[in-house]
Amino acid sequence: MNKEALNPFLPIDVYHPDGEPHVFGDRVYLFSSHDMENGGTYCMLDYEIWSAPVDDLSDWTSRGVNYSAKQDPLCSGKMRYMYAPDCVRGNDGRYYLYYCLSGEKGRGGYSNPISVAVSDTPDGKYEYLGIVRNPDGSPMIRLTNFDPAVINDSGTVRLYFGTGMPWLENVKPALLKAFVLSRIILKPVADCRKDITGSYHVELSDDMLTICSEPIRIDDTISGDDYHGHRFFEGSSIRKVGGRYYFIYSSVNNHELCYATSERPDGGFVYGGTIVSNGDVGYRGRKPADRLNHTGTNHGSIENINGQWYVFHHRQTHNSDYSRQALAERIEILPDGMIPQVEITSCGLNGGPLRGGVYPAVICCNLTNGHMSHGSNVKRKRNEPCVSSGNGERYISGITDGTMIGYKYFALDGSGELRIKARGSGGVFETNLGVSVETVRSDAWTDYSVRYDIEKGTYPLFLTFRGNGKAELKEIGILRDDVRIG
Repeated sequence: MNKEALNPFLPIDVYHPDGEPHVFGDRVYLFSSHDMENGGTYCMLDYEIWSAPVDDLSDWTSRGVNYSAKQDPLCSGKMRYMYAPDCVRGNDGRYYLYYCLSGEKGRGGYSNPISVAVSDTPDGKYEYLGIVRNPDGSPMIRLTNFDPAVINDSGTVRLYFGTGMPWLENVKPALLKAFVLSRIILKPVADCRKDITGSYHVELSDDMLTICSEPIRIDDTISGDDYHGHRFFEGSSIRKVGGRYYFIYSSVNNHELCYATSERPDGGFVYGGTIVSNGDVGYRGRKPADRLNHTGTNHGSIENINGQWYVFHHRQTHNSDYSRQALAERIEILPDGMIPQVEITSCGLNGGPLRGGVYPAVICCNLTNGHMSHGSNVKRKRNEPCVSSGNGERYISGITDGTMIGYKYFALDGSGELRIKARGSGGVFETNLGVSVETVRSDAWTDYSVRYDIEKGTYPLFLTFRGNGKAELKEIGILRDDVRIG
């Protein structure tokens, strides 16, 4: 690689959640939502497609805005945000982008049709094409059209979409007709039924708009004893590996990507497990109460890039669910088709541990005060450590006594210098390298350093703050004596 690939792998002032990675030719493209830094709701910005050479995953670039919500005739004052998209190469060689419009904080997002845009190249300028429709030309809107996913399966284009609401099963039939989700109206009240929820599969005609098969619900075909605790909620995604279909989705736990597999594209799925959690919940038995980050929505998929499989997903920043950043980790698909859960790291696409240098503090993969919250569709009022921004800078704020900031992993060999750039009321950052960094009260960013000596190996870096006040952290540095960088 020309330089190291970090998590988040896009620039630290860029917020692209819900990523669907696809390799077209010699590049991998990320089709995603577009959040605003310190935004007030989901998906406030237009689509911008980032890509990288398959042989250099440190070199992500974009061409700017590829498609604007204003290009969609359905865009209005209340319905102006484009949610999680996916893209497929049609049989005509063009690229088709599928998405749904929504309103503030998701209002109305389950009642719109699926919109489609088209481009001659994966990251070119997309033009509005139309909406997914029934064979008679009417909009396909009976079901919850949400989070579309598409795959060209040897010439058959398959569309997956929908959202699952398992808690509706406990609503009495007499009350179901009047059921309205908190903040988000599911459908017109008279049409709020259990049978419109779930993840559905349809086939598309050559025009890429008209469905040519009846919708088939697939999430209620998923079997497996462990599925009950990880049921489908949203974020349908589909991949085909050999002759096996992988249905990837965000579970009702709302912080993890799970998967199920089948020999068929439209049913018979068997639950496989969790691929990744943005709080490392479930990894090596970790309980939800011990989450290593503020957790919230998760959405993404898997992709084979230059012979290596990866999972793409996102994290929360700014103490809210509205400024999410893209992450990726290496995964392994075992001979039996299983995917072991992986942990979040600071070097997911790097191909190995970081070699050392000076890094933005916000590449931390763990950030916890020991009792981090979970939630969605809110800006939290409680003061927790989080990735923040201000005056054109990005840093970690809300650091109080006991806050742990983790970075995984570094290749260390002998002695070197640990650096941090911090400000605040003063205190001590304890580390797992056998040294501590003492800081003083300062409203300005201040550099601190300390020498360390450690045996050769691969190590995480954990900084645990001790002090009576608050601190903020902008940079960390691992400067090895044998490799001087930066």
